[in-house]
Amino acid sequence: MGVNLKSITENYRERIQRLALFDTLYKLDNKKSKDNSDKLIDYFSLGLLTLLFFFENMLVRNKKTGVKELSIFLIELNQGEIDLEPEGFEKIARTIIGVFRPATGKRNTKSFYNWETRTEESVQYSILKADKADLTTNTQYYTLDDQGLELIFATKEYFNEFQLSINQLVLRKQLEKGEFVGALRQIDEMSLDVKNLQDRMFRIKHEIQRNIVSNETFERYKSIIEDINMRLYREDEEFDELQSFVRETKEKIGNDMSNEKDRKTYELILQIDRELDHVHYEHRLLLKESIILKTSALQAAQESLYYVGIDSFNFDQEITSRVFSSPLPLESTRMLIEPLLYLEKQQSWSPLTVFSQQRLEARDKLEKSSEFFKATGEEDRKVDLMLLRGNFKRIMEVILVAMKGKKEITIEAVVEDLRVRKLEEFLLHRNFYDFWVILHQKSPIIIDDSEKSREDLFGEVLTLLENKGKVMKVEEIEGILKITDRYTIRNMKLRLEDGFDNL
Repeated sequence: MGVNLKSITENYRERIQRLALFDTLYKLDNKKSKDNSDKLIDYFSLGLLTLLFFFENMLVRNKKTGVKELSIFLIELNQGEIDLEPEGFEKIARTIIGVFRPATGKRNTKSFYNWETRTEESVQYSILKADKADLTTNTQYYTLDDQGLELIFATKEYFNEFQLSINQLVLRKQLEKGEFVGALRQIDEMSLDVKNLQDRMFRIKHEIQRNIVSNETFERYKSIIEDINMRLYREDEEFDELQSFVRETKEKIGNDMSNEKDRKTYELILQIDRELDHVHYEHRLLLKESIILKTSALQAAQESLYYVGIDSFNFDQEITSRVFSSPLPLESTRMLIEPLLYLEKQQSWSPLTVFSQQRLEARDKLEKSSEFFKATGEEDRKVDLMLLRGNFKRIMEVILVAMKGKKEITIEAVVEDLRVRKLEEFLLHRNFYDFWVILHQKSPIIIDDSEKSREDLFGEVLTLLENKGKVMKVEEIEGILKITDRYTIRNMKLRLEDGFDNL
């Protein structure tokens, strides 16, 4: 039985494009420059190190990396291996950047014969792309392009699509082994993975609007979006488990801080908790965006298919010729053209227009007011409720830490504790103040294990209080607190009681 030729040549172009990414490194390898000691300069290794240098700067969110910064990095890395002056290293940096991103600004190109389509073709790829520029010093900065990231990830032997999932697994192993410094770096990489996913979904959204011209293409993009959505759900569940593991570890270490080493470890755990919570929040926004993409973008694609069909419809041949060549009776003519007639139109005023943007006039200036909240679908409401429940749980956690085992605490004391622990970011979010206002409206809250209680807005908050008391009450006290320039709130007291006598 012979081999299947079609299966061998399938996706030949994509394979060549991935192999072409390494061409830039081999172009550098062909450089025959020598240092002052007449020793060949290993441009291949320096090129790979340059890619890792730009990748490291992306992780630490440093957007000012150019020829000067790269030459300084190479000088620090060298330590006598290459006999060159600083000017020589700057020349090497310019040469490497020139190969990764040609001076013409055009993408690198590789021509090849496609054995799948039996035609001569070419692929384009970009390793580096121009980032911000400093016009005062005439300095251009660079960052890794998508293909540059693919080349970096290719050296780690796993697929880019599963980068975040694999980083989650690595992070769990690091936390289990107590490698907290490495865990922080891993979270930085996960943040970059989320950003890459955001860029990819943005491109897919526009590709759907441009490229869907047949049902086959529509089904292919639909399958891609469903795969992304499913993977985001799995990653979200893994994030929940990671955060639970981090908080359990934080509680264990926090209960026993007898020496300086334990205190430093606890500070690292607090930083990991904050960073992981931020990445999880960005990922949940991405999950919400994927749900919107799954509904609105695919619906728009179906509509575009409908209009493509209309454009390909020959009115003169299908309708005009048919009516006048026969000719058709009046009743038959009416039935033939009726599907092409407009539906009845009626102009009316909708009460919903009061929620549209309003134009406010102030002297000679025109300003637009903020847009009112839009009505959202059931899926959007579920995601928003899930985010709000999670945020309320985080707020209750920091309140319990501030209470230090006591039965009551005021907002003023909570704010002071957050500032001492350098957690002021809680005070910048609207949810912190919504938590107190809504809790005051619902007070007193009976803490029980009923299913209805667990599905409530404070369901996750109540799980934290199962062993703390039976009733939670919030009441106003004297004093108006101006916490930030944006937020002011009446001081309140939260109290945990053991029984039902005071209800």
